Amino acid sequence: MSTMAHTTKKRPRRSFTDDFKAGAVRLVLEQGKTVAAAARDLDLTESSLRNWVEQARTDAGRGKLGALTTAEREELSRLRKENRILQEEREILKNGRSGPRGPDLWTRNSRLYARAPGAVAVRFLVTSEPVKKRVFSRICG
Repeated sequence: MSTMAHTTKKRPRRSFTDDFKAGAVRLVLEQGKTVAAAARDLDLTESSLRNWVEQARTDAGRGKLGALTTAEREELSRLRKENRILQEEREILKNGRSGPRGPDLWTRNSRLYARAPGAVAVRFLVTSEPVKKRVFSRICG
């Protein structure tokens, strides 16, 4: 007899359309099927279907207190991403460079151009192209 524990094969990750999810949720909420029975009929995991049902209840205003609706989740995700980008850009503008790439070019250029009459000092950012494009598109419009 083997001493190895019985292992089950892990199911590959699947993705479902919004229509499929809505139909599965309707089976539970409108037709009165249990989550377990509906999940078994649709070859889903109970936890996935239960999460979809809870999210549908929240979106309809009947969810748990403090639960975020789908729209609020999307907005939170968008705002977190925007915040991360703004923090990166602020750090670049604050430091005048991106990471440990050498001396601050602002100081060097200021001294060089300040000697020429009527010259304007220009601050150069030493950073990667995608970040440059984001920063300059925000600054220049």
